[in-house]
Amino acid sequence: MTDTPTVYIVDDDDASRESVEMLLAEMKVAFKSYASAESFLEHYSGERPGCLVTDIRMLEMSGLELQEELQRRGTTLSVVVVTGYADTPVIVRAIKNGAVTLLQKPCRTHELWDAIREGLAKDAENYGKERAQKELVARLESLTPAEREVLDMIVEGVPNKAIAKRLDISVRTVEVRRQHVFTKLKANSVAELVQIVLRAQSPS
Repeated sequence: MTDTPTVYIVDDDDASRESVEMLLAEMKVAFKSYASAESFLEHYSGERPGCLVTDIRMLEMSGLELQEELQRRGTTLSVVVVTGYADTPVIVRAIKNGAVTLLQKPCRTHELWDAIREGLAKDAENYGKERAQKELVARLESLTPAEREVLDMIVEGVPNKAIAKRLDISVRTVEVRRQHVFTKLKANSVAELVQIVLRAQSPS
């Protein structure tokens, strides 16, 4: 993973692909170019943040099928669709698949650049949220089973004495485990603790 954004160009039309490459080179944006969806999937290992610029109609796997394959793999990379065949069903399917926008070929340079900038911005935001959520999950996974038991009861609002009774341990042991929970989760209050648990369970 890297914080430097990369644009991935997937188009089996050499001229179209090269025009996007020239734009990105002019704008000093890193890019990687592929003549097929299959080639992209073979080489892409999940680098983020970034943006995928793809045609719809290609010889084998289409741009729409590429979107759906990325979804199947759990990849939320931003996608800009550029096509010469933008009928309504295609537009609907592309947007449902999460496309940032769909542009009709030939598109104006500023329209393509605006779409790519939007895609990069959205992906950077999503990537940041995903990283933060993964960090919270990692913090939770650092707890021992005994500490997780105490955490679950703290979140339920169970006081220390009741936790000790339920687990058949001393109040002092509960206090020690409780302190470990707060330290490992980097929380300063019960409210923060609850927020961390809820955010770890849901990226949104």
